Amino acid sequence: MQQSSSKTWVRTASALAMIVALAGCATSSDQSATKTRPPVMTSQTLQDMSADQAIQLLKEGNERFTQGKPTAHDYRQQVKTTGTNGQYPFASIVSCIDSRSAPSVVFDLGIGDIFSARVAGNVINEDVLGSLEYASKVVGTKLIVVLGHTSCGAVKGACDNVQMGNLSGLLAKIRPAVDATKNVGGADRSSHNYAFVDAVAENNVKLMVQSIRDRSPVLKEMEGKGEIKIVGAMLDVKTGEVKFY
Repeated sequence: MQQSSSKTWVRTASALAMIVALAGCATSSDQSATKTRPPVMTSQTLQDMSADQAIQLLKEGNERFTQGKPTAHDYRQQVKTTGTNGQYPFASIVSCIDSRSAPSVVFDLGIGDIFSARVAGNVINEDVLGSLEYASKVVGTKLIVVLGHTSCGAVKGACDNVQMGNLSGLLAKIRPAVDATKNVGGADRSSHNYAFVDAVAENNVKLMVQSIRDRSPVLKEMEGKGEIKIVGAMLDVKTGEVKFY
């Protein structure tokens, strides 16, 4: 009986030792991860980050999103921290108002991570340009992303040359992408040809990226000096996957 109790104690002690060891490894790993990317962006983290690292953060976040393994964000704490210490977003994302393309969601981001400008068709105008200049030149964000998406309603409207109130002026900004897109999936260049619509959406992103460079000497100069990067990306609304180019 006494011998059995002794063996039980040894097994229990060994198990406890293993749990402590595993806990130590987990703590070490968590601390390492924290050093790499704090829960909230800080001035120092932003200063040390490169544009390529910013792109990588977005890619990793999108991978977590598509795999159904999002980060457990403590939004309340992030609100308190950014409200007290200020915000230091690492990227500015211009995206469509489409309900499926919310940047913070598809990139698995927290409060304080990005500036987000949303307008139908992810078009670029003077107000968006001014916002991007503020984000990059004043705050110091390292990356600008124009994020388009498949099955875009604004792009469909531009393909069909829809005329309706103020929407007409917005869709006119997408028409150059329609005109620049070769026939895809047949001769039908309307919203009924989904392959053509998605090809136009991609060209629209590319034209908007170029528009930023052409219309903002401030941002063009910063990109030329390697201080920021301006890139395009497309979201597949069927899978949630984002591809950069």
